[in-house]
Amino acid sequence: MAKEDKKVKVTLIRSTIGQKPEKRATVRSLGLRKINSSAEHVANPAIMGMIASVQHLVKVEEMN
Repeated sequence: MAKEDKKVKVTLIRSTIGQKPEKRATVRSLGLRKINSSAEHVANPAIMGMIASVQHLVKVEEMN
């Protein structure tokens, strides 16, 4: 991993109850289990696409 790789912190702010199984799987694959749990990821196109698909359930912050 190079120094210039940007990282993002993803936090689950809404429950996955009532969501489709695909959305639940996406949240789970981002490493989020419970509300207010967080995970850090390198901001690559795959991760950003996953975040975009569940943007109504998560909060995203850029890390240094």
